[in-house]
Amino acid sequence: MHTADSMRKMVIVGGGSAGWMTALYLNRLYNHSHKNIDITVIESPDIGIIGVGEATVHSVRYFFRGMGLDEHELLRETNATLKTGIMFKNWMKPNPDGSQHAYFHPFEAQTSPAVLDISSLWMLSGRAGQERYDEGVCLSAGLAAQNLAPKSAQSRQYEGLVPYGYHIDAVLLARYLRRKAIEAGVTHIEATIDAVETEGEMIKAVTANDRRFDGDIFVDCTGFRSLLIGKLKDNNWQCFKEALPCTKAVALQREMPDGEMPRSYTTATALSNGWAWQIDLINRQGTGYVYDGDRLSADEAEAELRTFLGPDSAVLKCTHINMRVGCLKEFWVGNCIAIGLSGGFIEPLESTGLHLINLSAGLLATHLDRGEITQDVRDSFNRLMNGFYQDLKQFIVLHYCLTDRDDTDFWRAAPDTVHHTPWLKKQLGIWKHKVCEYHDLAGSFSTVFSDENYRYILYGMKHYPALSLQIDLGESEEIFARVRALSDRLAHTALPHMAYLKQINM
Repeated sequence: MHTADSMRKMVIVGGGSAGWMTALYLNRLYNHSHKNIDITVIESPDIGIIGVGEATVHSVRYFFRGMGLDEHELLRETNATLKTGIMFKNWMKPNPDGSQHAYFHPFEAQTSPAVLDISSLWMLSGRAGQERYDEGVCLSAGLAAQNLAPKSAQSRQYEGLVPYGYHIDAVLLARYLRRKAIEAGVTHIEATIDAVETEGEMIKAVTANDRRFDGDIFVDCTGFRSLLIGKLKDNNWQCFKEALPCTKAVALQREMPDGEMPRSYTTATALSNGWAWQIDLINRQGTGYVYDGDRLSADEAEAELRTFLGPDSAVLKCTHINMRVGCLKEFWVGNCIAIGLSGGFIEPLESTGLHLINLSAGLLATHLDRGEITQDVRDSFNRLMNGFYQDLKQFIVLHYCLTDRDDTDFWRAAPDTVHHTPWLKKQLGIWKHKVCEYHDLAGSFSTVFSDENYRYILYGMKHYPALSLQIDLGESEEIFARVRALSDRLAHTALPHMAYLKQINM
C-alpha cells in the first residue's frame, strides 16, 4: 500500500476541465511551498474534449478563487459571462391566460423575520395568483428580468450583489487552466495512451507514444471512455436511464442573434422529447437539445432544435453526443480514481459538471491525506461519491416528474420517473401538506442543492402544499414589500450585464 508520505508520482490521464481542475487543485495543495509530489497530465492531442458544459453553479467561484486565479482574467480568457440562475420555460402546460409557463431558479435564499418561513408566508398570503414564487421571494429574478449583472461598480472579484455562476467556453477554460497549471509546475505530456499496465486492481504504468509512465496514483479523466478504471473492475457501472431517459444531445454553437445582448442567466426550454439550453457567451451563443434517443432520431432532434432557434441562426458548429447517464459503483479502485465523465454523468439541466469535478478533487485530497490508503478509505470516497450522484439524480428527476404536459409520449411518461427515486416519491406526498424545509434534507448527500433550491423547483412547477396555518397578513405584506424594495434598490445598484462585461474586456 502507498502512504501519503510515500506518494511521489501522480499521473492524470486526460485533460479537459476534469484533468486540469484536478491537477491545479492537487498541485496547489501538495506543492504550494515546495514540491512534494510530481504531478503529470497526459493529454491526447488527437482526442477533443466534449466542451459543451458551458454553465456553472455558483460554488465554482470558490474553486477559482481558491486557486488564486484573477476573476477578470478568467472571464476574458474564456469569453465568459455571468449567471444569476436558470429560466425554465414550457415545462408545464401554458398558464390559464395562455402565456407560456416559466419559472426562475436562482442561487440565493431569502429568510423571513416572521415566526414562519418566507415560503409558508408566500403560500398563505395568496400570492400564487399574482406572481411567480421566485418573483416574490428572491432578488435575482429582478436582476435577470432586466438583464442586470449580479455586480455593482464597487463589487470586488468573486463577490456579487447576489450569488452567481458563469457561462464559460469549456474548451477555452481547459486551455486557460492548463496554462495556469503548467506555470504552477504541473508536467504536461501531449501523447495518446497506447496501453494500461495492471497488476490485480492496481495500475503499474501507462504507455503513451512508446513512453512508459509509472506512478503511485492514477487519476482517470478520459471522459466517457473510462480508459483506466475500466481496466481494473468489471460490472462497475450503474445506469440511471430509467429515471433520466435523456441520453443523447445535439449541441449547436451559433452567432448571437441580431440585436440581442448576452443574457445573465441560462435558459432551459422544454421541447417535445427533452429540453434545449441557451447559454450566452461574449462572442456567441451555445445551444443544444438534450433528448430521449429512444423516441427521437439524431436528425429529428437537430431539425427540432434548428426550428426552435429560428431560420436565421448562423450556426458555427454542430455536434451530436451520446451520453452515458449514471455513475460508477466504485470511483476509486486500487490506486486509480475516476473524476469527471469517466466517473459519472447526469444531464446538465442544473449545470453541475464543474461542480462535481471540484467536489471530487477536494474529496480525493482529504482521502489521500489519511496516511495509509486502506480499503476503508476507498470505501468512504466511493460511498460519498455515490451519494452525491444519487442525490443529484433525484433533484433532476424533480424537474420532470411534476409536469402536467401530455402532448407527447415523453411528457406523459415523465411523472413515472419518480418511481425510480423512492425517497423523492415519498417526500412529494409529504410536501403536499407542508413546505419543504431544511430538516427534510438534513443528513442527505446534498452538496449544492438545499431545501431552498427544492422549493424553487417545487413551487415553480406548482406543487404547492395545502396549508392552513394562521398568519398576520399585515406583517406578511410588510415582509414582501421589503423584498420588493430591496429588489428595486439592487436594480439601481447593479450594472447592466453588457456594461460589466465591456468593463472587464476593455
